[in-house]
Parts: sequence; structure tokens; C-alpha cells
Amino acid sequence: MLVAEYVAKRTGKKLDFGDWDGDSDGKPWARKVRALLESRDVEAVEAEHDIVRLEMQVDAELPIENAGKMEANTTVTSKNMKEIQNSTDEHDSDDSLTGYASDGDSSRSPSPTPSELAEIEKDPMLNVGKKKVAKPVYLADLGGMLRSTAKPDDPQEADRIEVAITCAEELIRKKKGFGLELEENAVNLVYGLLALNNNFELDDFDAKRQGALNALVACCPQRAPPAIIEEFFKNQYSTEQRFAMLNALALGARELASLPIPPSTVPKERTAFPSRRLPPALHQKYLPDSAEDSGGRVRALVDDISQLAIDKGKEATEDKVPAFVRERQLRIKQPSRINEISLRNQELSARNTPKRETTFTDVAAEYFLGPLVARFWLFLRDEQTREARTAHRTHSYRGTGTGLILNPMVLAQLLGTTTVLVHAARHAPAFLAVLAPDALELALTLGTRPLSTAEEDKEREAAVLTACLELAVVVIDACLELDGGRSLGLEHTALVVGSGEWAGEVLGLLDKGARVQGGGGVQEVKLKRAAAGVVIKVDELTSRWRPSMISVG
Repeated sequence: MLVAEYVAKRTGKKLDFGDWDGDSDGKPWARKVRALLESRDVEAVEAEHDIVRLEMQVDAELPIENAGKMEANTTVTSKNMKEIQNSTDEHDSDDSLTGYASDGDSSRSPSPTPSELAEIEKDPMLNVGKKKVAKPVYLADLGGMLRSTAKPDDPQEADRIEVAITCAEELIRKKKGFGLELEENAVNLVYGLLALNNNFELDDFDAKRQGALNALVACCPQRAPPAIIEEFFKNQYSTEQRFAMLNALALGARELASLPIPPSTVPKERTAFPSRRLPPALHQKYLPDSAEDSGGRVRALVDDISQLAIDKGKEATEDKVPAFVRERQLRIKQPSRINEISLRNQELSARNTPKRETTFTDVAAEYFLGPLVARFWLFLRDEQTREARTAHRTHSYRGTGTGLILNPMVLAQLLGTTTVLVHAARHAPAFLAVLAPDALELALTLGTRPLSTAEEDKEREAAVLTACLELAVVVIDACLELDGGRSLGLEHTALVVGSGEWAGEVLGLLDKGARVQGGGGVQEVKLKRAAAGVVIKVDELTSRWRPSMISVG
């Protein structure tokens, strides 16, 4: 009945049952529904509000002659706007609509909050590749990219580090011998590369960083190696970072000594000067000049050979002709003329003389082995002093702990790097007098004396013992090759004899079946081979110089 009356009213017809008073048969509910149908909802009010606003915009665009009509409608419009505002406020204050309470046991994950969405948006891992980072042109720019001071939530941090680590080796090798730019920025680049961590899981991160460190050592041997050695003995680096330092010293030294090294990830053509070239076909076409082509080389050889033959024939025939002999005897020797030499010509000739490249023999003692061995002795003294000061405590300090330099794994790598450096420096001027005795003393000390006062650390690890014996073999072999072992045997007899006795004792214990901590398998084979090598080399040296060696008994 209620629906029929409402439909008839909306269609313009009249229908009234007239029986809506009272409280029986759902009449109160019917009266409430009728009241709701007669009231205006929010959407209708908002629609009327939009209509009024559009009418105001149209009126504003009318010509000036319609200003009177606009003033006449102003009162009506203001009244309508006031009614709409009041109606909207009434509906906005309605708190009857509330959200459903979420079920804590629901299997669906909760929706992220606005703060979580903001953090996700700032995550650098999700912004990789969005904005291209320019490649560095100068080494100062490269150092700034490696040691960025940007905010932690910088979305371009991953891109910047990836570009910097990819271009580092190529840019460093290009700057070699090109002014003082590399020398001024080498130490800063060392600090930046060593402090890097692969926080964004970049591809080939370790290989690219290792290549950049190798390039720094090889291209700037006066600045980079001392900085790396100084950083190695600090305690804020991990084992992986320490291995990168030692590998850089070893591979950079071999590159300076022109010894075989693993191939670089950067092609040599990309680091040669000039950096910009013609296409390969045109470059090969215009590279040789007229004097260096095949015909020019042949002509130059013919000229030299013919001139040499003429000079030899002239000298041989002059002694056979009497006139030439008499003229030579009677010839008055002309006094030598004094010619003025311009200082400008000397400066130009000095500038045009190509600069001699630095080799490893020139820098081995001062920048590689000398600082490394001296800094290790200072570090060992400090560590043992610290252990002695805390020995009375319940939890005393141990310098051979995991991740520290005196840990067997790191110490074996350090001795291996020293062995590589000694082998590459055998032709250095200070090798026989300084480098060889210092290296042999280092091997003998670390192989015979405990590094810590703790009982569990007094027994030698097989890896450390093998590294010490291999270092001794390389040192004695180099001395035998250079001067037959004369300087080492006569001036450092105690070291030679002590090394032989130590290696002989180790070899005897191994032959009797003694077990070394960390030995077995391939490591045991290496240990026996190194000990036997030291025994053989010491016997060869002492057999040559035994009559001249001072008795140490």
C-alpha cells in the first residue's frame, strides 16, 4: 500500500488509503519510511550545489549589460548556497557509518600504513635504473661517488655506487702518468674502495673493487701501497676486506714487476692514451707514418747496413794509401771551438725525454715490504702487550680471535702476500742487505714462537706453518740465485742455521706421524714439501760457505 501511494505520487496521480495512524500492523515503520522518502539525500544536495556553482560561473562570463540581472540573482544564489552548506554540515556530522573491525586471525596480510608506503617508495632497491647517473670524468668525482654523504634513503645511492665501481679501474688506468691527478686522489680512493660493502647485492662487486685496488697499486705505487698497509692493521675491517687489501698488494706488485697476472676486466684499448680514437679500421689505417711502414723500415735497414759497410771499408783502405797516411800525420789538429749552449735547449731536451716508468724494484723496499714488515712488528708488540695487561682478568683479551689479523686464516694470507712480494723484489737493490734477512726473520719467528699466551693458541696451525716455510724457501732460493747465498750466509748465519734446524725438526715430526692442527690431506702434503725444501736450500747454502761461516754454537 505504501509503495502504491508513493509510485502514484511520483507519476502525478492521486492515491490515498488514509489508514496510517496508530501503532498496529507496522504503521510506525511505514511512517518512518514515508519520512525518509520525502527527505532529500546527500547526493541530491551535492548535485544541486554543483548546479548552482555552474550557474555562477556562467553568470560571471556574461557581458557587462547583464550585470543587472546578476545582481538580481545574487540574493537567491546566496540563499541557496547557505541552505546547501547547512545541509552538508548536518550529513557530515553523521557518525553512524563506521568501518568493520579487522579479524586478528585472518590469513590475509594487513594493508600497509601510509608511513610504510613512504618507506617502500624511498627504498633504493626499488628505484634502480629509474634515473641514469652520469659517469665520473675526474678522480675527485669518483671519490665523491664512492664516499657519498647523501641521506640513507637516497633512491639513487645504488645506481651511484654501481656506476662508480664499474668505471673505477678504467678511469684510474687512464689517469696514469697524466699530471698529478692520480697522486693527489690515490689515498682518498683507497679509503673509499676499502670502506665499500655490497649492501645492494650488485653483480661482480668484489671483482670490480679488486680490479680498482690493483690498478691503484700498479699506477700509483708511491701513495696507494702505504695507505693500504696502514689500513690493513686497523680493526674496523672484515676478513673479506683484508683479503682484498692483500690481493691488491700482491697483484699490483707483480704487474709492476712485469710478471704474469690474471687478465684485467677492462680491455687495454680502453685505458690507452688518447682515450678517444677513430673507428678501428681508420685507426689502423692512419696509425703508422711514412717512416714506420713496411717500406720505410726496409729502407732504414738498408741505409744503416750500407753506411756501416762504407765506414768499415774506408778505415781499412786509408792505411794502405801513402798519401792519406802522410796527410794524416802532417795534419794539424784544429783546436776545439767553444760553443754556446742555450739553457732553453737543455730544458726542451729534458722535456722531450720520455719519463722512465716506475718498476717494482724501485719501490719494493720503501713502499711495499719495508712498511709491511715494520708495521706488523709494531702491531704484534701492541697485541702481546694488551694480552699481558689483561691476563689477570676473567675475560682476558686475545689477539688471535676470529676476524683479527693474528687469526690463522688472515695470518696465512698475510704471509702468502709477503712471499709474492719477496719473489717479485729479488732484483731490488736492497734485497740482499735488507729485504731478505727481514723476511726470513719474520718467517722464522712466526713459525717457532707463540703469538698468544692462551694455551689453545700455542700450537701452530698447519696453514700458518706452511706459509712460514714457503716464505723461507723463496728467500733462501733468491739469495742462492743472486750471489750464491754469500751475504745471507756470512752476515746472517744464525737465521740460516736456525731455519735449517726448524725445518728439519718439523720434517722429522711429520715423518714420525705427528699431527698438526688443521693439517691432513693436501695441507699435509704442502707442509712436508715446504719443510723439505727449506732443508735442501739451507744445506746447499751452508755447503758452499761452511768454512767462512761464523760458528753459532
